[in-house]
Amino acid sequence: MKTSGILALLLIFGSAPQSDAQTDFYLAPNGNNGWSGKLAEPNAERTDGPFATLEKARNEVRKLRVEEPNKHILVQLRGGQYHLKKTIVFGLEDSSEQASTTYQAVPGEIPIFHSDLPLTGWEKPPKPLSRLPKEAQGNVWVTEVPKLKNKPRRFYTLFDESGLLTRARSQGFIPVKSKATSKYKLPYPSGTIRNWPNLEDIEHIVRPHHAWIVNILPLASVNEQQQIATTRIPATYGMNGLHFLKGTKSVWVENLIEALDEPGEWVFNSQENKLYLWPRSPGPPQNIRIPLLTEYLRLEGRIDKMGPKDTPVKNLTFRGLTFTRGESYRIAEDDKGLQHDWEMHDKPNALIRLRGTENCTIENCHFTQSGGGAIRVDLHGQKNKIHSNHIEHLGGTGILISGYGPGTKDASHQNLVSNNHIHHIGKIYPHSPGIFLWQSGENRIAHNLIHHTPYSGLIISGVMTQFFSKNGNARELVRTIRRHETGPKKRTTTLAEVRPFLHSHDNLIELNEIHHVMQELNDGNGIYIRGCGSGNIIRRNYLHHLLAPTVMQSSIRTDGGQRDTLITENLIFRCVAQGMQIKLNNHAINNIIADIRPGIHQGEERPPTYLKLYEGPMTGGAYQRNILYHPGSDATFYQEIKNFRVPHGAYAKDAETHSNIYYSPH
Repeated sequence: MKTSGILALLLIFGSAPQSDAQTDFYLAPNGNNGWSGKLAEPNAERTDGPFATLEKARNEVRKLRVEEPNKHILVQLRGGQYHLKKTIVFGLEDSSEQASTTYQAVPGEIPIFHSDLPLTGWEKPPKPLSRLPKEAQGNVWVTEVPKLKNKPRRFYTLFDESGLLTRARSQGFIPVKSKATSKYKLPYPSGTIRNWPNLEDIEHIVRPHHAWIVNILPLASVNEQQQIATTRIPATYGMNGLHFLKGTKSVWVENLIEALDEPGEWVFNSQENKLYLWPRSPGPPQNIRIPLLTEYLRLEGRIDKMGPKDTPVKNLTFRGLTFTRGESYRIAEDDKGLQHDWEMHDKPNALIRLRGTENCTIENCHFTQSGGGAIRVDLHGQKNKIHSNHIEHLGGTGILISGYGPGTKDASHQNLVSNNHIHHIGKIYPHSPGIFLWQSGENRIAHNLIHHTPYSGLIISGVMTQFFSKNGNARELVRTIRRHETGPKKRTTTLAEVRPFLHSHDNLIELNEIHHVMQELNDGNGIYIRGCGSGNIIRRNYLHHLLAPTVMQSSIRTDGGQRDTLITENLIFRCVAQGMQIKLNNHAINNIIADIRPGIHQGEERPPTYLKLYEGPMTGGAYQRNILYHPGSDATFYQEIKNFRVPHGAYAKDAETHSNIYYSPH
């Protein structure tokens, strides 16, 4: 195991004293951009006071930076609501090699950034709507939505005072088995999909073949005679039924007036330019808002995407700010998917985005009630700190650090993600992880609390070897490969050939608490690692109460092809199905796995497995000094598997297996 990178991390992330810089500018909702920004509140004559907008403060900071390039600059924001009409970009003009620029809340106050547009003019439909369900008649209100440049304004999320509202959704169904099934074509059972007059508004939500992904796909056409729906964007996999979950309803339709049958649901019809809503509370809708922006703040350096060197923004800090009511996102034709399309590469789908940054900090911020993700670090990201943030009730991923695709350019490393509280995310894209590292190395992910998510808690990933040899221009991973650096595609590729291009190496994942994840999807994990380089360490994490009734999960899992990983000193308690799943030459040492519960598969209860060996050869691996405790009478302490996908079975005798304790009182 490589440890030099980990030791370097401990030196890099030593805490530095905070600057005592005096406040240079103030910002307040009752401010004025014609004032000096030097006062915390308007003077008695209202001739001077704080600025009104973040953009104005940024521009004045730029002027001050030119005058005093080595000055530590502090901007303080008063509490209240700040409305954003466009993404605020911080670039090289805001950067300094020696000095910091900090935007922070005035102590004890809460500045809140949003981008929403309030909707008014609500009225009851003058006559019953023929397509509206019977139970909704008389309960639904309607209003026109302000247009954007004389065209209907498309939006995917809606908010009231309590937060995110649910778009109307049909009953689920299972795709019909057919040779016509593909990534674009969905054979559907009679009565589930129609060639609706406003088809461009309708989206179908599908779990294509595999249990770990959800696609939101716009409909292009519907052939009612053949009962085949065609989408404008391809699914990740063929749109047939779920492979290991036979009988599971895996498709439904959204934004459909026939499905508006519960309080809190809504539908937008772009042909009519009307929004239909059944409010959560009786009476006319109150404080209903649509979001205008997905991305609020972007810190962006000079990115040379095809070349070897970027020029990053440095030393910017945002502290104590709240971000809310942002828009969701949709997959585009040219998107590049990360593993299993759990996220998209280099895409503006989070409230704060660091794209080409070094030594920047997002700290003590609150991300809540929004349609996309919270924070993402893209491409070039080094020595940034994402610390002590509260991330909750979002449609997408909590925190994503995504480097360049496989190639010689390795520009994402040595970031710190610590002490963040992440929960109730994935409200729109259920496969969204709490924290996701992709093609990024030598990071420290520590002291984070992740809970109540529909899928995995924490993912460390890269690109699996087989994708280097895949044909075509598939969205999932293939498009991320930097062929001008890796060389031409070969018929077969070995791990030794691609290892230099796998940049998720030497990460330290420690002291995190993860519970009540995997609450909706299947075939996922508390902590998951696959397609990474060597030297990753997963240690001293506490994973507990992963209790969704499925056999298709593990608390900690190394997946296909993952090697050279140390999993040590973790505590796994009261989880369902599997404690750990280990493959190849990885090391599981000094862990405690206790009280694993049975899982349910196809309606049948199956005994738990504490340690599953799933892919060989295990030569070079180690399973030592682990304590496995089962309070019941029916369990498998360790299970050896010959995986049908690989020629080598997984056998404990091939690894250094000794000094483990297996105990059950029955």
